[in-house]
Amino acid sequence: MSTMIKMVRSFAAVAAVAVSAPAFAAGNAPHIERHQWSFAGPFGTFDRGQLQRGFKVYREVCASCHGLRQVAFRSLAQDGGPSFSEEEAKQIASEYTVIDGPNEDGDMYERPAILADKFPSPFPNEQAARASNGGAYPPDFSLLAKARAAHRGFPWFVFDAFTQYQEQGADYIYELLISYPDEAPECLGEDFSGNFNPKFLGGSITAEACAHEHLTGGEIGMAAPLFDELVEYTDGTPMTVDHYAKDVAAFMMWAAEPHLEERKKIGFRVMVFLIFFAGMLYFTKKKLWRNVDH
Repeated sequence: MSTMIKMVRSFAAVAAVAVSAPAFAAGNAPHIERHQWSFAGPFGTFDRGQLQRGFKVYREVCASCHGLRQVAFRSLAQDGGPSFSEEEAKQIASEYTVIDGPNEDGDMYERPAILADKFPSPFPNEQAARASNGGAYPPDFSLLAKARAAHRGFPWFVFDAFTQYQEQGADYIYELLISYPDEAPECLGEDFSGNFNPKFLGGSITAEACAHEHLTGGEIGMAAPLFDELVEYTDGTPMTVDHYAKDVAAFMMWAAEPHLEERKKIGFRVMVFLIFFAGMLYFTKKKLWRNVDH
C-alpha cells in the first residue's frame, strides 16, 4: 500500500510541474518557452490585424528567400485568415508573376497572378536557391509552423493532449527570430564567420566546439533577418523585433493551417453532440432495462 501511495504522489508531482513548465526540447536541445497566442486553446481565433502585419513582414523581409507555394492568393480574402477584401487580394496577386502555358505555340509564358494562383517561389529550383544563399536552402513557409517544433517527450506530450497545446511551431519560430546574439560565443573561435542562434534546433556545432560551455543551438544559414523600425506599421503597433517576430510567426501558423478556426468550431460541435448522444444512450438503457430483474 505504501508503494502505491508513493507512486500516486510521484505522478501528482509530475503533473503539477507539467502544468506550469514551459515548452522545451528533449535532451540538450534548446529550451523553447511557451507563449500566449490568440489562436491557442479550443476556442482560439486568429487576430486579423496580427495576420495582416505578419503578411507585411513576410512580403518585405522573408519573401525574397522563402516561398509560400501551398497558399493561394484567394486565401487572403477568405474568412478565418487575414481578411483582406477581394479587391485587395487581387491587387496583391497582380504584383506577382507566374509561369503559365503552354500557349498555342507550345511555349510557356509569364503573366500576372490571379486569385486562383498560389504564391510563386522566389527561386526556379532548389539548386538556384542554394546558389543564392551560400549553399543553404531556405525552407518554404507554407507548412513550416507545423513541421518545425521542439520535441516534447514523455510525459509532456500527454499533458499537451489535455491542455490542447498545439503552438509549438509558432513558439519555436518566434524564439528563433528574437534570439540572435550580438556576437557568436567565444568558444567558436575567431575564425567562425557563420550565424549562431542558441534556439536553432538543427544546429550541432556547439556539441562539438562548445560542449564545455553547455550551450545549445548552433550554426544557421540565415543571418538575423529582423531589426527595429525595419517594417512600417500603420496601426500604431510598436515596430520592434519582438512584434515583428510574433506577427510573422502567427501568419506562418495561419499559412500552415488556414482552416484552424473552422476545425475548432467543428470539434466543439462534435464534442457537444457526443456528450448529448452518450446521455441519450444512458437514459435509453435505463428505460429498456428498468423492469428486468437483475
